[in-house]
Amino acid sequence: MYYEWRPYVPVAQRRVLAAREMAKLRGKGESVQPVEITGRAIAQTFWGRSWCMHLEKFSDYANRLPRGRTYVRNRSVCHLEIRRGEVVARVSGSELYKVKIGVRALPAASWTSIKERCTGQIASLLDLLQGRLSAGVMSVVTEPRTGLFPQPGEMDLDCSCPDWATMCKHVAAVLYGVGARLDQQPALLFLLRGVDHEELIGGEAEAAVAAATKVGRRRRLAEADLEDVFGVEIEKETPVVAPAVERETAKKSTPRRGRTAASRGRTEPVPIMPATITGGDVASLRKRLALNRTELGRLLRMSAAAVGVWEKRDGTLNLRRRAREALKSAWSLTADQARQRAQALSR
Repeated sequence: MYYEWRPYVPVAQRRVLAAREMAKLRGKGESVQPVEITGRAIAQTFWGRSWCMHLEKFSDYANRLPRGRTYVRNRSVCHLEIRRGEVVARVSGSELYKVKIGVRALPAASWTSIKERCTGQIASLLDLLQGRLSAGVMSVVTEPRTGLFPQPGEMDLDCSCPDWATMCKHVAAVLYGVGARLDQQPALLFLLRGVDHEELIGGEAEAAVAAATKVGRRRRLAEADLEDVFGVEIEKETPVVAPAVERETAKKSTPRRGRTAASRGRTEPVPIMPATITGGDVASLRKRLALNRTELGRLLRMSAAAVGVWEKRDGTLNLRRRAREALKSAWSLTADQARQRAQALSR
C-alpha cells in the first residue's frame, strides 16, 4: 500500500480557482475577508509580530510553519474571519480547503490578573481610548505564559485537506494570517479569547477625566491629551448661559427628532445636525441609529468610552473640528446605513 501525492497545482492556477469560489460565496451574500501581505514581512506592528513570534516558539509547529509562511505570502488565505473562540478560513491549495481553529476562552483568573497588572497606568488608558496600548500594557497582554496568546493545548486545529498532520501547511498559513489581521485590528485578539478589552479601563475613564479637571491635579492628565482622546475642547472658563428668549428661539429652530418616518407613514428627510451639540444630542443620535456605544464609536473613529463621556457631559460639547465632521457624517445616515457602515468598519 502506498500513498500518491496529488499533482502540483501552480500558484496562478490556484488563484484562479480561489477567485471563482470566493465569487460564489459573495454571490450568496457572505463576507469574504482575504489576507493580503505587502512586502516580505507578514506582520508590521507589535501585535502581529508578537503573535508570529509566539507561534514560532513551539517546537511542535516548527516543521510546518515555513510552508505556512509561503502560503500566506502568496495570498493563498482567501478568507479569514476571527470570531469569539474561533478562527474560520478558506485556503487555496490543490483545491479550496476549509480551516477551523478553535481557541479556548481565557480563564477568568488569568483575565483578572491581566486587568490588575494594567490598572492605574493613566498613559495606557489614553492609548487604549485612542485605539492604541502602551508598550507596558502590550507586554502584559502578550506575555507568552500569562498573557492573551493561546498555548498549543488551548487550540483545536482542523483542515479539510487530506494531510494527516495535526498542523498542515494550510492551518499554518491561517495562523500566520491571524498575525497579519492583528496588524489592522488588534482588538480581535481580545474577541478571540472571549474577553472585553474595554474592561482594561473599566470605570477609570470617567475617574481620569474628573481627576484631570480638578484644580491642582491637571498634571495627571494633560488637557491637550483629553481633547485628543474625547474630541472636545476643555472649557477654560464658565460658559455664558444664553438668555431665555434665545434658548426658546433655538429650540423652535431645531428639527424635531425621535419619531421615525415609518411611524408617520411617509418619507421624511434625516434631521439636520444642530449648530450646538449636547451630550443628550449624542445619546439621541445613537438611539435613532439603533447603535450601541461601540458601534457609534466606530463610525466616529473613537472609542466606546469616549462616546460615553460625551453622553454624560453636561451642557454644550465644544467639539473639535475632526469630531464635529465625524458627527455630521453620522447624523446624515439612516439607521440601516449606520448599521451597515458600523459592521463594515468592524471587519
